Formats: sequence, C-alpha cells, structure tokens
Amino acid sequence: MSTRCPCRSGRSFARCCDPYLVGTALPPTAEALMRSRYTAYTQGAVDYLRTTWHSSTRPTEADIASDAAPRWLGLKILGTEAGGPEATEGWVEFVARYWLDGRSLQLHERSRFLREDGAWRYVDGVLDPLR
Repeated sequence: MSTRCPCRSGRSFARCCDPYLVGTALPPTAEALMRSRYTAYTQGAVDYLRTTWHSSTRPTEADIASDAAPRWLGLKILGTEAGGPEATEGWVEFVARYWLDGRSLQLHERSRFLREDGAWRYVDGVLDPLR
C-alpha cells in the first residue's frame, strides 16, 4: 500500500515529493517546489529546506532547525502565477494548517520563487496576502 504525499497532491509520496527530497529529481515548477518544501517541513528535512532556499535570502541551518516543531495538518494551494517549467519567476499562494502548543493554526502566504542555477528556489513571501 502506498502512502499519500503530505502535500495533498493526491499522489503517493514515492511518486510526488520523495524524489525531490532525496535528490533524484528537481521540482519542475514553482508549485512542485512549494509542495516539496511543505513536505520537507512535515518530515523535518532541514537540509532540503536550506538547499531549496534562494541564496539571497537563505537563513542559516541553525535558524531553520531552531523553529518550534509544529505538527503539520494539511496544505491547500489557493493559486499560482507563472512558475512553469520554462519560467524564471513564479508565485504560489497557499494555506498550511498546523498544530502547535495545543492550538490549531494556519499559515497563509503568497510565496515568491526564482530559478537559480537551473533549479527553483524559495525567495520570500507575503503573509496573509490581500486577494
């Protein structure tokens, strides 16, 4: 029986984000990178998160690892703009739900991605963006 991917793509983990997390494939779109980064958070894959951050905004490994460890509950992609296989810039708006300190919370962000050395990288985001 295959395990569904935490990113909620509807595909199995093995056919969705796992190849990106283990380094056998690169996400072809900004949305695929967004989904794989969410999955990396659910798995505690700090090295992958660091690697997929754009060099201009990449925090230190200690900064990533020092974050409180929420229990991630789900991801919903609200929209994408550009970020396709041939693009150099893209945006993904999403809501990620999580449990922390006995409370159910959510992160709503419009993330910006750029290609760097041929691979998509997370640059930054706007929290609770206005639609």
